[in-house]
Amino acid sequence: MDSPAKPILFPLINANEPEMMLVSVTVQQGQKVQAGQVLGVVETTKATAEITAEEEGYIFLVDPGAGRMVRAGEVFGYLSSEPDSDLQSLRLEKQETDTLAVEGQWGNLRLTQPARRLAEEMRVDISRLPRDEWITEQRLRRWIEEERVRAEAAKAQDKVDPAAVLIFGGGGHGKSLIELLRATAQYSIAGVIDDHKPLGEHILGVPVIGRSEDLPDLYARGYRLMVNAVGGIGDLSQRLAVFARSKAAGFDFPTIVHPTAFVEESATLAKGAQVFPHAYIGSEARIGFGVIVNTGAIISHDCQVEDYVNISPGAILAGEVYVGEATLIGMGVTVNLRVRIGAHCRIGNGATVKRDVPDYTIVRAGSVWPP
Repeated sequence: MDSPAKPILFPLINANEPEMMLVSVTVQQGQKVQAGQVLGVVETTKATAEITAEEEGYIFLVDPGAGRMVRAGEVFGYLSSEPDSDLQSLRLEKQETDTLAVEGQWGNLRLTQPARRLAEEMRVDISRLPRDEWITEQRLRRWIEEERVRAEAAKAQDKVDPAAVLIFGGGGHGKSLIELLRATAQYSIAGVIDDHKPLGEHILGVPVIGRSEDLPDLYARGYRLMVNAVGGIGDLSQRLAVFARSKAAGFDFPTIVHPTAFVEESATLAKGAQVFPHAYIGSEARIGFGVIVNTGAIISHDCQVEDYVNISPGAILAGEVYVGEATLIGMGVTVNLRVRIGAHCRIGNGATVKRDVPDYTIVRAGSVWPP
């Protein structure tokens, strides 16, 4: 092992689903493990993955408890060559070897040494740099390029098409929405807003033109319509934050329905709803604000789906089903007639729901509810 401590991170199984359930932990604190040995199992709504040891060593877990939600990139534990290592010392050691903080006269700006040298060479106004992240040389170069793109965009004085929409989020869900919008032929796509992708990058031919902080300026330039392309699977807070920031800037959210979807005339769809290919919404069904009805999903007659619910591909809701606010219904889920599912629930892929589900309940993938 090259260093005494090596962090083991929770994997990113799906780019659109950074949050996952730690289903099990198969090792104990301080246990010696072999290369390739399974340390734990994580599960998203779409996949299950094993966390394995890359090499031989002693495992020290940050939190050995299973059955909790974790995020990709967080530290699961540390692999050490020393059997008597201390967890706190391992954390400090990793922080010290990863990067160098450059503070002093620059206040709380966290800048690596190479980035500081580049900032001096390029005569960057460091007071404008982000304060909520480490600024590496690579990050600083990206920031400089982003500022150039912003400056060019600000010079554009073309009249904004009233049917132009901005898409917030350039991940997988964003790509699907670009295709969906093109299929409807109702709107022109002005650009993508994304806090992580480089400005100027193109996603299916659509340029990334701004960040969250640019929303008020974009509204002032004449843009009025926003489509939320942050799927929020497993971590709905990100999707809700996009709605909140966009609303605060003044944006409205059109309802988007793919031409191959079928929505009965008596059904009602609130603003911001997204209905994907081959979905079906039945008679007098009511779909709330910001709801996603994904590909091939079926929402039968008289169902009521509250705000921010995510109905995944292939899910089936029988007649008169109620789904509470901000609940996730996984792929291939079947919900029986007149069942009520509470708010903020997570129904795993392939589950069958036969009776009511209380608020904040997690139903395991492939299971039958009640257990």
